[in-house]
Amino acid sequence: MVMYEKDILRFHQAAALLPPEQRRALERLDDAVKARTEEIRLRAGQPVSLVLPEGEITLPGWERPVRTAELALLLEIATQASAHTALSQVRSGFFTVRGGHRLGICGSGVVKDGAVWNLRQVSSLALRIAREAVGIAAPILDRLWAGEELLSTLILSPPGWGKTTLLRDLIRALSDGDGVPARRVGVADERGELAGVCEGVPQFRVGRRTDVMDGCPKSAGLLMLLRGMNPQALAADEITAPEDIAALEMAANCGVSLLCTAHGASLEDLRRRVLYRRLLEAQIFRRLVVIRRQGSRRCYSVEELERC
Repeated sequence: MVMYEKDILRFHQAAALLPPEQRRALERLDDAVKARTEEIRLRAGQPVSLVLPEGEITLPGWERPVRTAELALLLEIATQASAHTALSQVRSGFFTVRGGHRLGICGSGVVKDGAVWNLRQVSSLALRIAREAVGIAAPILDRLWAGEELLSTLILSPPGWGKTTLLRDLIRALSDGDGVPARRVGVADERGELAGVCEGVPQFRVGRRTDVMDGCPKSAGLLMLLRGMNPQALAADEITAPEDIAALEMAANCGVSLLCTAHGASLEDLRRRVLYRRLLEAQIFRRLVVIRRQGSRRCYSVEELERC
């Protein structure tokens, strides 16, 4: 098995967020396991587990159940002692920590005006390790063009199947002109997962012609980039709200190519949901990239979206 030093480094970066006992157990793992771990999961009353491409396993050498106090400590470490602020973001179900890693939160909800406002008690945490996979977009790049025009493209898969990783590499390739004509790319990185900006510098390779707007809602970020940075392409991860679609429609009407992701298993799956049906009816996108799994491998298929 080929070892990827950056994958191991990112594993250690994520593991450093855990309480000392769990961190030491993770550091003892074989490098092959570290490089392949996608998520670290802690559930109160259960052993620590790892999510690998082939499935979820108990952390080797770990038997005792996780304590609720350890979940609270992980939150304190990950949020730099601002757990209360992080929990106020729980309506999204997760928040992004330094390095672009995503920490999913589950527990007892505090409901206000019919919506989850905060968490009274955390019962589970899922730490998804942010990965780079430079070059994975290469096999599909030439199918996203019509002559000199980059066709607006929507990437589709169920959660955790690599949409963000593929989108990040598409941004990089386009921005650097890696096998395709180079373009200026604006990235609306609401949760910091695409670029992982730290002190103004992206921690992931997103290309030298890329401008990143992070820390603000996608809809606002897209419009700010459109108005201020003269992008030739705009990218955003996980289109989930009507205001996102309104911003995409405005950008498309200005002649900007779009690269986005959405949760779903197929085109038919999208059509069954009101939000995405509107997105399809707007005919913003010309190509659909569907990610599928064959065992532990991810496969990409490119479909043409017909225009009326």
